[in-house]
Amino acid sequence: MRYYPIFVNLENKGCLVVGAGEVGKRKIQSLIDSGAGSVTIIDTREADPDMAPLLALPNVRFLCREFADDDLDGQFLVIACTSSEDVNWRISNLCRDRGVLCNIVDQPEKCSFIVPATVKRGDLTVAISTAGRSPAMAKRIRKELQESFGDEYAGLLAAMGRIRPLMLSLGSTTADNTMVFRTLVNSALLDAFKTRDLDAATEILKESLPEPLHDNIPELLDGLV
Repeated sequence: MRYYPIFVNLENKGCLVVGAGEVGKRKIQSLIDSGAGSVTIIDTREADPDMAPLLALPNVRFLCREFADDDLDGQFLVIACTSSEDVNWRISNLCRDRGVLCNIVDQPEKCSFIVPATVKRGDLTVAISTAGRSPAMAKRIRKELQESFGDEYAGLLAAMGRIRPLMLSLGSTTADNTMVFRTLVNSALLDAFKTRDLDAATEILKESLPEPLHDNIPELLDGLV
């Protein structure tokens, strides 16, 4: 099966995780890190003590009981990682009938979406999927990408995020803005971030940015190099 790659905005969205074992904990943390509006956790066991920081968050709720059909009410996305095939299939079928996004961990045949392996550097996210055929290969590729994409990519992306609104505020043409953005990302600025060379980064920005933005260069690089 071919999957359609997509990044989902979870802001103000309800998410449900059924099963709070080690895998479930990782899924819960990933939902929180992705800005989920609320995360409801259901498990038949009491929450592990190490979950206390997560459960203290105002948008996280833990229910120690069996899953019930109406737990899906109001949920945008559901992740199930239980050891029960019956429960997993039940959740999968209910989500399908209700049109709720559903992931049953390590069982793609029960899923409406699968979670790719990812490499994250600040706001940069690189996702890898093998269409569920080989999680081991996805992990190998992720390891290779982790070695290829260092923290300098996070710094460059943060800088570009600061530069973009300033450039747009100048009222230049789209073509002119595009040329500046492409010049920057293809320049030696990435190397300057990697070596933490503030002087080189400053000089590159002076050469690439319109003169009205030159006074902004110190704040553009503040804390990044």
